[in-house]
Amino acid sequence: MHYRHIIFDIDGTLLDTENTGLYSLQKTVKDILGKEMPLKDLYTYFGVPSGQAVIDLNFPDPKAASVIWEENFQALSYLIVPFPGVDSMLRKLKKDGAAIGVVTSRNRYEYLHDQYMNQWEDVIDYSICSEDSIKHKPFPDPMLAYISKSGAKPEECLYIGDTIHDYYCGHSAGVDFALAVWKESANLSSQKEAERLADYVVHDAAEILSIV
Repeated sequence: MHYRHIIFDIDGTLLDTENTGLYSLQKTVKDILGKEMPLKDLYTYFGVPSGQAVIDLNFPDPKAASVIWEENFQALSYLIVPFPGVDSMLRKLKKDGAAIGVVTSRNRYEYLHDQYMNQWEDVIDYSICSEDSIKHKPFPDPMLAYISKSGAKPEECLYIGDTIHDYYCGHSAGVDFALAVWKESANLSSQKEAERLADYVVHDAAEILSIV
Protein backbone atom coordinates (compact mmCIF):
# COMPACT_ATOMS: atom_id res chain seq x y z
CA MET A 1 0.00 0.00 0.00
CA HIS A 2 1.59 3.26 -1.17
CA TYR A 3 -0.21 5.36 1.46
CA ARG A 4 -0.37 3.96 4.97
CA HIS A 5 -2.63 6.71 6.38
CA ILE A 6 -5.81 7.58 4.50
CA ILE A 7 -7.28 10.75 6.00
CA PHE A 8 -10.70 12.18 5.28
CA ASP A 9 -12.58 15.42 5.64
CA ILE A 10 -16.15 14.74 6.79
CA ASP A 11 -18.62 17.28 5.41
CA GLY A 12 -18.87 17.03 1.66
CA THR A 13 -16.45 14.09 1.58
CA LEU A 14 -17.69 11.22 3.75
CA LEU A 15 -21.13 12.70 4.40
CA ASP A 16 -23.42 14.77 2.22
CA THR A 17 -24.17 17.54 4.72
CA GLU A 18 -24.55 20.36 2.22
CA ASN A 19 -28.30 20.82 2.60
CA THR A 20 -28.20 20.51 6.38
CA GLY A 21 -25.30 22.94 6.73
CA LEU A 22 -26.57 25.56 4.35
CA TYR A 23 -30.23 25.51 5.34
CA SER A 24 -29.36 25.61 9.05
CA LEU A 25 -27.02 28.56 8.50
CA GLN A 26 -29.63 30.33 6.39
CA LYS A 27 -32.14 29.91 9.23
CA THR A 28 -29.60 31.17 11.77
CA VAL A 29 -28.98 34.31 9.71
CA LYS A 30 -32.74 34.84 9.50
CA ASP A 31 -33.27 34.19 13.22
CA ILE A 32 -30.51 36.52 14.43
CA LEU A 33 -29.93 39.12 11.72
CA GLY A 34 -33.47 39.15 10.35
CA LYS A 35 -32.43 38.91 6.71
CA GLU A 36 -32.69 36.36 3.95
CA MET A 37 -29.40 35.20 2.44
CA PRO A 38 -29.50 33.06 -0.70
CA LEU A 39 -27.78 29.71 -0.41
CA LYS A 40 -25.23 30.64 -3.09
CA ASP A 41 -23.94 33.43 -0.83
CA LEU A 42 -23.62 31.07 2.13
CA TYR A 43 -21.65 28.36 0.35
CA THR A 44 -18.34 30.13 1.03
CA TYR A 45 -18.82 29.30 4.72
CA PHE A 46 -19.32 25.58 4.06
CA GLY A 47 -16.27 23.65 5.29
CA VAL A 48 -15.05 26.52 7.46
CA PRO A 49 -15.06 26.00 11.27
CA SER A 50 -18.39 27.25 12.57
CA GLY A 51 -16.65 29.47 15.13
CA GLN A 52 -14.90 31.32 12.31
CA ALA A 53 -17.95 31.41 10.04
CA VAL A 54 -20.08 33.23 12.62
CA ILE A 55 -17.33 35.83 13.00
CA ASP A 56 -17.04 36.29 9.24
CA LEU A 57 -20.81 36.74 9.02
CA ASN A 58 -20.64 39.57 11.60
CA PHE A 59 -23.08 38.12 14.10
CA PRO A 60 -23.23 40.49 17.12
CA ASP A 61 -22.61 37.58 19.51
CA PRO A 62 -20.64 34.89 17.64
CA LYS A 63 -20.71 32.44 20.54
CA ALA A 64 -24.50 32.61 20.84
CA ALA A 65 -24.82 32.34 17.05
CA SER A 66 -22.74 29.15 17.10
CA VAL A 67 -25.12 27.61 19.62
CA ILE A 68 -28.20 28.52 17.60
CA TRP A 69 -26.60 27.29 14.39
CA GLU A 70 -25.79 23.95 16.04
CA GLU A 71 -29.40 23.64 17.23
CA ASN A 72 -30.67 24.37 13.72
CA PHE A 73 -28.15 21.92 12.26
CA GLN A 74 -29.27 19.13 14.58
CA ALA A 75 -32.92 19.83 13.73
CA LEU A 76 -32.08 19.22 10.06
CA SER A 77 -29.66 16.34 10.60
CA TYR A 78 -32.17 13.90 9.09
CA LEU A 79 -31.06 15.26 5.69
CA ILE A 80 -27.51 13.93 6.16
CA VAL A 81 -26.53 10.78 4.26
CA PRO A 82 -23.18 9.11 3.48
CA PHE A 83 -22.05 9.41 -0.10
CA PRO A 84 -22.53 6.19 -2.12
CA GLY A 85 -19.90 3.53 -1.50
CA VAL A 86 -18.22 5.33 1.39
CA ASP A 87 -19.02 2.75 4.06
CA SER A 88 -17.70 -0.21 2.07
CA MET A 89 -14.65 1.81 0.95
CA LEU A 90 -13.71 2.68 4.53
CA ARG A 91 -14.07 -0.91 5.67
CA LYS A 92 -12.05 -2.24 2.74
CA LEU A 93 -9.22 0.19 3.47
CA LYS A 94 -9.24 -0.85 7.11
CA LYS A 95 -9.25 -4.54 6.20
CA ASP A 96 -6.29 -3.99 3.89
CA GLY A 97 -4.25 -2.51 6.73
CA ALA A 98 -4.57 1.25 6.27
CA ALA A 99 -4.78 3.60 9.22
CA ILE A 100 -7.95 5.65 8.79
CA GLY A 101 -8.00 9.25 9.94
CA VAL A 102 -10.31 12.25 10.00
CA VAL A 103 -9.28 15.90 9.85
CA THR A 104 -12.42 18.01 10.12
CA SER A 105 -13.51 21.57 10.82
CA ARG A 106 -16.21 20.19 13.11
CA ASN A 107 -15.76 20.61 16.84
CA ARG A 108 -15.48 17.51 19.00
CA TYR A 109 -19.09 17.68 20.16
CA GLU A 110 -20.36 17.77 16.56
CA TYR A 111 -18.09 14.87 15.68
CA LEU A 112 -19.08 12.68 18.63
CA HIS A 113 -22.82 13.26 18.23
CA ASP A 114 -23.02 12.34 14.56
CA GLN A 115 -24.81 9.02 14.03
CA TYR A 116 -22.65 8.03 11.06
CA MET A 117 -19.34 8.89 12.68
CA ASN A 118 -20.47 6.73 15.60
CA GLN A 119 -21.11 3.86 13.19
CA TRP A 120 -17.53 4.19 11.93
CA GLU A 121 -15.99 4.32 15.41
CA ASP A 122 -14.45 0.87 14.86
CA VAL A 123 -12.92 2.01 11.56
CA ILE A 124 -11.41 5.41 12.38
CA ASP A 125 -8.08 5.31 14.17
CA TYR A 126 -7.35 9.02 14.62
CA SER A 127 -9.51 12.13 14.54
CA ILE A 128 -8.59 15.80 14.55
CA CYS A 129 -11.33 18.34 15.29
CA SER A 130 -11.30 22.13 15.50
CA GLU A 131 -10.16 22.16 19.15
CA ASP A 132 -7.01 20.22 18.27
CA SER A 133 -5.21 23.08 16.52
CA ILE A 134 -4.94 26.82 17.03
CA LYS A 135 -5.27 27.64 13.36
CA HIS A 136 -7.72 25.87 11.07
CA LYS A 137 -8.07 25.06 7.39
CA PRO A 138 -6.66 26.29 5.02
CA PHE A 139 -3.63 26.44 7.35
CA PRO A 140 -1.65 23.20 7.77
CA ASP A 141 -2.09 23.10 11.56
CA PRO A 142 -4.90 20.49 11.61
CA MET A 143 -2.90 18.13 9.40
CA LEU A 144 0.24 18.73 11.42
CA ALA A 145 -1.80 17.85 14.52
CA TYR A 146 -2.80 14.59 12.83
CA ILE A 147 0.83 13.79 11.97
CA SER A 148 1.87 14.49 15.55
CA LYS A 149 -0.96 12.43 17.05
CA SER A 150 -0.58 9.43 14.74
CA GLY A 151 3.19 9.42 14.32
CA ALA A 152 2.73 9.27 10.55
CA LYS A 153 5.23 10.58 8.03
CA PRO A 154 3.77 13.12 5.58
CA GLU A 155 4.77 11.04 2.57
CA GLU A 156 2.75 8.11 3.97
CA CYS A 157 -0.45 10.17 4.08
CA LEU A 158 -3.21 10.89 1.59
CA TYR A 159 -5.80 13.51 2.51
CA ILE A 160 -9.17 13.35 0.78
CA GLY A 161 -11.43 16.40 0.84
CA ASP A 162 -13.85 18.38 -1.28
CA THR A 163 -12.67 22.00 -1.02
CA ILE A 164 -9.69 24.20 -1.77
CA HIS A 165 -9.36 24.66 2.03
CA ASP A 166 -8.68 20.94 2.34
CA TYR A 167 -6.07 21.06 -0.42
CA TYR A 168 -4.06 23.83 1.22
CA CYS A 169 -4.33 22.20 4.65
CA GLY A 170 -2.88 18.94 3.35
CA HIS A 171 -0.32 20.20 0.86
CA SER A 172 1.09 22.83 3.22
CA ALA A 173 1.84 19.97 5.62
CA GLY A 174 3.56 17.93 2.87
CA VAL A 175 0.64 15.54 2.41
CA ASP A 176 -0.72 14.44 -0.99
CA PHE A 177 -4.30 15.45 -1.71
CA ALA A 178 -7.22 13.83 -3.53
CA LEU A 179 -10.19 16.02 -4.40
CA ALA A 180 -13.54 14.28 -3.97
CA VAL A 181 -15.88 15.47 -6.72
CA TRP A 182 -19.02 13.58 -5.83
CA LYS A 183 -21.16 16.36 -7.31
CA GLU A 184 -20.74 19.80 -8.79
CA SER A 185 -20.04 22.43 -6.17
CA ALA A 186 -22.13 25.57 -5.84
CA ASN A 187 -18.78 27.36 -5.69
CA LEU A 188 -17.69 26.11 -9.12
CA SER A 189 -14.66 28.39 -9.56
CA SER A 190 -13.18 27.19 -6.28
CA GLN A 191 -13.82 23.56 -7.22
CA LYS A 192 -12.09 24.04 -10.57
CA GLU A 193 -9.06 25.56 -8.85
CA ALA A 194 -8.90 22.60 -6.48
CA GLU A 195 -9.14 20.18 -9.42
CA ARG A 196 -6.19 21.91 -11.07
CA LEU A 197 -4.01 21.71 -7.95
CA ALA A 198 -4.95 18.30 -6.55
CA ASP A 199 -2.67 15.27 -6.92
CA TYR A 200 -5.74 13.17 -7.70
CA VAL A 201 -9.37 13.84 -8.57
CA VAL A 202 -11.82 11.09 -7.59
CA HIS A 203 -15.42 10.85 -8.72
CA ASP A 204 -16.58 7.88 -6.65
CA ALA A 205 -15.41 5.91 -3.62
CA ALA A 206 -14.03 3.06 -5.73
CA GLU A 207 -11.46 5.42 -7.27
CA ILE A 208 -9.96 5.95 -3.82
CA LEU A 209 -9.27 2.22 -3.55
CA SER A 210 -7.51 2.28 -6.92
CA ILE A 211 -5.19 5.08 -5.74
CA VAL A 212 -4.06 3.48 -2.50
